[in-house]
Amino acid sequence: MISIKAENIGLNYNIRQKISLSPKAVKLHATGGKITVNGRKKTIKALDNVSFELSAGDRLGLIGSNGAGKSTLLKVLYGIYEPSEGNLQVSGKIDALFNINLGFRKEATGRRNIFLRGLIRGWQPKEVESRMDEIIEFSELGHYIDLPLKSYSAGMAARLAFSIATNLEPEILLMDEWIGAGDPSFQEKAKTRMELLAEKAGIMVIASHNHKLLKNVCNKIIHLQEGKIIQSGAPDDLLE
Repeated sequence: MISIKAENIGLNYNIRQKISLSPKAVKLHATGGKITVNGRKKTIKALDNVSFELSAGDRLGLIGSNGAGKSTLLKVLYGIYEPSEGNLQVSGKIDALFNINLGFRKEATGRRNIFLRGLIRGWQPKEVESRMDEIIEFSELGHYIDLPLKSYSAGMAARLAFSIATNLEPEILLMDEWIGAGDPSFQEKAKTRMELLAEKAGIMVIASHNHKLLKNVCNKIIHLQEGKIIQSGAPDDLLE
């Protein structure tokens, strides 16, 4: 059964260097979590008592200002960071779109990157090959698929990353901001594919400042501030 259960999740960073009291430093402090001081020990509390549950078909949108904890929470869900506090239970195969360069080789062609990404996801070579044409067609890269990734624009690389991640059908998909493809037709294709993923009993968690997008795509919203959940509920209640 696909599910995510977070109970009182906390994530702390210890600070070893001295903290500047300049206005710039205070501003960064205000948008990047809370700094606590205990004697000589200084800690940034990036996540604080975060709890929620998701099941098959849920599409959760994370909102909040820069530094509110959205990206940090996604990385905890993906297993990049281990919670300092609380309990996290994730059941299902996860894929993530945090950075379009993550897991890709710039010197390799788009086609080769599809193959390598498939192997990383645990697919057999024949399975990757069987999906190759479909991934290329969805990405709309055409003959560029056989050129090095370093020659791609940001939008082209984003289309390739999205096409691979969603074609491999992760049971749980994490996204930090929407893909920056810019092309309206591809944006619509991507939205349709995400809706199909949800219909196939997947879970999606998306962090974004685009409230209109989240309202159209998500069925749940969590509003974070300084690493804490200050509101949670339905998109119609929390998004203007």
